[in-house]
Amino acid sequence: MKRILITAAALAALAGPALAADHQVQMLNKGADGMMVFEPAFVQAEVGDTVTFVPKDKGHDVASLPGMLPEGVSDFESKLNEQYVLTLDKPGLYGVKCKPHFPMGMVALIQAGPDAPNYDALATGKLPNKARARMDAELAQVKH
Repeated sequence: MKRILITAAALAALAGPALAADHQVQMLNKGADGMMVFEPAFVQAEVGDTVTFVPKDKGHDVASLPGMLPEGVSDFESKLNEQYVLTLDKPGLYGVKCKPHFPMGMVALIQAGPDAPNYDALATGKLPNKARARMDAELAQVKH
């Protein structure tokens, strides 16, 4: 009986990461929502999932928006023209930008889990006008 419980516990521990989903986000010069965009610009995910940012056109990166991450998540930044995988370790909203195209409004939003405890930080944070307009459209999709 003890051996069965140990085996069951080990299998359960291994099953967690296997159930995590990977969400692909493309970094584009032109997309459905205009120039310099992430597609999709809003991702609904679960804690433990990953988001892979794929530069389909040259000149893009992905970086966290300062003050627009769940509590306890460190700022991050990819290299230019390189794929980047973000693991969603904490519940909440993850605001991201493409540094070269941030003034042009190239931002995206990821919601990990059903709650958005840091919603107000993203709703009131200072952003360039085009980035604010896109972020507001993305925030309208948040479930909280």
